[in-house]
Amino acid sequence: MNSYVLSFPEIDKTKLMVVGGKGANLGELSRIEGIQVPEGFCVITEAYKKMIGQTPELDLLLDQLSQLRVGEREKISDISGKIRSFIEGIAIAEDIKEAIAYHLLKLGEKNAYAVRSSATAEDLPNASFAGQQDTYLNIKGKDAILAHISKCWASLFTDRAVTYRIQNGFDHRKVYLSVVVQRMVFPQAAGVMFTADPVTSNRKVLSIDASFGLGEALVSGLVNADVYKVWDGGIAAKKVSAKKLAVYALAEGGTQEREIEPGRQNIQALTDEQILRLERLGRKVEAYFACPQDIEWCLYEDTFFIVQSRPITTLYPIPKAGDGKNRVYISMGHGQMMTDAIKPLGISFFQLLSGDVPMYKAGGRLFIDLSHDLASPVGRRIVIGILGRNDRLMRSALLNVLSRKAFIKSLPRGKRVIRISREGMSWAMFVQAVLLYFKNDVAPIRALIARNETSIGELRRKIANISGDELFSFIMEDQKQLKEIMYDPRGFGAIFLGAYVVNWLNKKMEKWLGEKSAADPLSQSVANNITSMMGLALLDVSDVVRQYPAVIEYFQHANDETFFSDLTGLDGGEAVSHAIRAYLEKYGMRCTGEIDITRTRWSERPTSLIPMILSNIKNFVPDSGRVKFEQGRLEAKRKEQDLLSRLSELPGGRKKAEKTQKMISVLRNFIGFREYPKYAFIQRYWIYKQALLKEAAMLAQEGVIREREDIYYLSFEELREAVRTKRLDYGIITERKEEYEVYEKLTPPRVMTSEGEVITGEYDAGNIPRGALPGLPVSAGVIEGRARVVLKMEDAAIENGDILITAFTDPSWTPVFVSVKGLVTEVGGLMTHGAVIAREYGIPAVVSVENATKLIKDGQRIRVNGTEGYVQIL
Repeated sequence: MNSYVLSFPEIDKTKLMVVGGKGANLGELSRIEGIQVPEGFCVITEAYKKMIGQTPELDLLLDQLSQLRVGEREKISDISGKIRSFIEGIAIAEDIKEAIAYHLLKLGEKNAYAVRSSATAEDLPNASFAGQQDTYLNIKGKDAILAHISKCWASLFTDRAVTYRIQNGFDHRKVYLSVVVQRMVFPQAAGVMFTADPVTSNRKVLSIDASFGLGEALVSGLVNADVYKVWDGGIAAKKVSAKKLAVYALAEGGTQEREIEPGRQNIQALTDEQILRLERLGRKVEAYFACPQDIEWCLYEDTFFIVQSRPITTLYPIPKAGDGKNRVYISMGHGQMMTDAIKPLGISFFQLLSGDVPMYKAGGRLFIDLSHDLASPVGRRIVIGILGRNDRLMRSALLNVLSRKAFIKSLPRGKRVIRISREGMSWAMFVQAVLLYFKNDVAPIRALIARNETSIGELRRKIANISGDELFSFIMEDQKQLKEIMYDPRGFGAIFLGAYVVNWLNKKMEKWLGEKSAADPLSQSVANNITSMMGLALLDVSDVVRQYPAVIEYFQHANDETFFSDLTGLDGGEAVSHAIRAYLEKYGMRCTGEIDITRTRWSERPTSLIPMILSNIKNFVPDSGRVKFEQGRLEAKRKEQDLLSRLSELPGGRKKAEKTQKMISVLRNFIGFREYPKYAFIQRYWIYKQALLKEAAMLAQEGVIREREDIYYLSFEELREAVRTKRLDYGIITERKEEYEVYEKLTPPRVMTSEGEVITGEYDAGNIPRGALPGLPVSAGVIEGRARVVLKMEDAAIENGDILITAFTDPSWTPVFVSVKGLVTEVGGLMTHGAVIAREYGIPAVVSVENATKLIKDGQRIRVNGTEGYVQIL
């Protein structure tokens, strides 16, 4: 009799697929000592499966629904409505009815009940379907309860539930519904409680929303709730709202909105004693589930009842230093212009390269612990000076942290991250910068580049004959060579000098001539910029392709696995193959998100270059690569002559002009090298990756892993151990793949604390036009055009005159830059790759524009002001 129904005491988390997320959580809640949960039961998913099984008409409708996309709203609404009507029209089987009636009799058939949907993909730690299905309150009588159970089953196909599943990749046929039937409580107050602050994410601040009557008024937005914040066992803040309405139960069933008498509207829904008592219950529930909770509660006769609890899925995980002390973390990804999640192998490689910099994993990203720097007065000034110049939002966020004197005083003291003894940061670097300035000779830079190219050749030869555990020892040893090249004092000196000269020119030209961002046009078409040359080189490849219509036709349906063999059979295929192979030989190690060694390189997927090649053919005439470089060089020369001419007319103008001319020469000699160190380490990453994939192929052949790419979900040391022992618990890979899917959907904060609080920054809007989106100006000029919102580089169908809007760019985006007339990104700074290349190509650019890809719609006409730092939607 009871096969289709389980009472709460019979339910625990192992019954998730039987009773859904809400039902499983209620079963667990009922087991916590001291937590009052209204009695109830779950109609299990087998009942739902039985009701919708063997129905060809429903199968046909589900087939139609599975083919729809998020944007097809009318079709979603039409088919979903038909499915709901069909399900509500099915008669409930007698054995299911009997099981429900039996449990109603035990609890009291005349009582009022809440009937709630509980989906198998609901209230999970990594996905919240809260509010996607329906809830019915104060339902009385067996027949009414049965009817509302059918309504709950049908609510699995509300428009919002269907759309949410499509967005999150859930199969409509694999999400099942249980129904919770729970004794009603008729409270004097109800609401929700978050055991971590929903605004700041601070895990030590508990937030309570409370209103009179049933919680429905609060959840549906009918009333402004009281908000109470509790921190460290005490009430930290209270906001008592005017609560004009409440929802109450009707005697005959159902609910009704009522006005609250004026004298009660501004009274606290909970007393201070009740607030603190509820907070203690919330912390008990949080401790039981071992993660922050979103809890629904109600108060009846001075007793709190918990009617639901679910994980808060929007919180960003906290980096763990492991010592329990207060910490401040900054996002490494924002500095690297790559805020996507990184797979475990990629994270461990970046940690190898970072040496003793204190980095911690959280949410598939790396965070740098700046606590020791911020605890030191000297360190604070250096951090704000260096990071603040590059990312104003991070600077603002750090200043917000520094304003909390007690918190800063509690930070541990120790070795600072930014200090002279750190790799790359040395007195030798400053000495080299001075020498490079006075000699103003690029020979040392060319020598560094030649040294790296020789080293790369040696690495390729040596690694070809190494395998097994020896390979891992070899890579560890080669990391020393990589660091020597990356942190060479001459190279770092050149980068420091370039940044210094940019700052000098911008400050002096604004002071002397009233001209902002003067260094930007002077930075066009400079020497030794490996990244900007990459974009121009693809224009040359495009010139080869444009000659052969058969190749262009093949590019419409090209296949990565047979790409080069397919080309050999086409007219012009040999020439195109030669041009692309030569390009990949020099740049094929690049890709979007290239600091993650696991990302697919252009050499692995040559078809990823095709959209850019076709765009070049459409937007440019032959020989545009050479012409574009020469135009930039001449424009920089004209700008130099203009500045020197105007300076010479000022008091003391001859000296100012001479100094400026020297600075411009230094700028053009050294600013391009800024891009080379990253190119050097990405070259090595690609060689390491190819060697590791050979080991992965052997592991797959021996059945240790299922596919080569499984190794991406292991750390460097875990992979080494698997290669050495030929053993691995595959459950680790399965678990990490699931985690990575969750991490991909997270947005990392720039700054956060060890309490989980996300510290945000803000721009000083100053004189920017009203309604404009503020950002950081990184490449001067004003441009109007069509916005092209591009989230993946391979989707970049750019036309001449378009303005690129994207989350972030790294060097792999450079070939796209040759076609665009402006750039807007959500992440970036003055000396990050996108900014450097925008100046090199003479493209007006504004970076660090928060939520640009959401606020600006594809196709809108916009104006980008790269001089003042804002974007206007026209």
